[in-house]
Amino acid sequence: MNRPSKHTDPELSHKLSRRGMLGVAAGATAAALLGTPTAAAHGKDRGRPVLPPGRLGIQLYSLRDKVSTLGFAAVFAELQRYGYDEVEYAGYTQGSAGPITLRQLRRLTRDHGLRAIGSHVGYHNDNDPGAYTFAQNLEKVLDDAQALGLAHIGTASGPWRYGATVDGWKRCAEEFNQYGAAAKARGMKFYQHNHAEEFSFATDEPHVRLYDVLLAETDPDLVYLEMDVYWAYAGQFRFSRRADGTPAPFDPLRYVLEQPDRYPLFHVKDGERDISARDGYRMVDVGDGDIDYRRFISAVTRTRGGRLDHHWQAEHDNPVDSLTFARKSSAHLHSLREKDC
Repeated sequence: MNRPSKHTDPELSHKLSRRGMLGVAAGATAAALLGTPTAAAHGKDRGRPVLPPGRLGIQLYSLRDKVSTLGFAAVFAELQRYGYDEVEYAGYTQGSAGPITLRQLRRLTRDHGLRAIGSHVGYHNDNDPGAYTFAQNLEKVLDDAQALGLAHIGTASGPWRYGATVDGWKRCAEEFNQYGAAAKARGMKFYQHNHAEEFSFATDEPHVRLYDVLLAETDPDLVYLEMDVYWAYAGQFRFSRRADGTPAPFDPLRYVLEQPDRYPLFHVKDGERDISARDGYRMVDVGDGDIDYRRFISAVTRTRGGRLDHHWQAEHDNPVDSLTFARKSSAHLHSLREKDC
């Protein structure tokens, strides 16, 4: 369980304590889901694929080089051939392959048997009032997401707009609540995608993990999370001790199991363990690393409604060959079976 620590904000203390109690209530369930390695092999679902059908996507940032040179249509044709079901956009332009409208992009996606599940947009650019961000142009961002038929619209920017203090993150959380309410009014879910630093500690209250502030201060009916599993484990490596050296362990999977409804989306990004690296891992293609996705995905999908409620987006920030990465990732994830959990 990710226990809150003592600090000077009574209201936040109450929220974090309540989250901790929710974790206690979920503890038995989490333990059962994490279970023994062979538990799933003895049930009626022996041999069932770990990856739920229709839930494999890819973050198009991983394929930005091919989108830029070949265009969306050629990339989508390959993704369809590799067995992908969904895509998460990382911008809506086609680069050197020529201009494309949102209507054309939506049609291309659909015509290749793919669903557009979400998109990343910047949180803020306070130096440019015309910036394409949630803070500067919320209605335009939502207009475009709605035109593309997206169920989710989010940001990969962390809540750093007002610094790394508890109050700074509370201010960002309130803005996220506003974006979430606006998205909900249009039938969409607003979400935030983490990197490692979200799991660091507040500069003014060094016993408070900032990710816990984000969870406590955002409305679970308005603000959702996309866990980047690789960066969460990098955060575990970097921030399992406070600045004073006292232990502060946490398990990324338990965050999800305690509040599975808050995590509709995941980034499936793999890493080879390397304790000499800053993040404790070096990014590799999915299936080539040490992150146990068989265990992680199985545990999440065994939550109530878990095989229908979560979407898994393969990603690599800088693959050696992006189409090879996409092909290998799909093949590996489709190969995972419950009997091996």
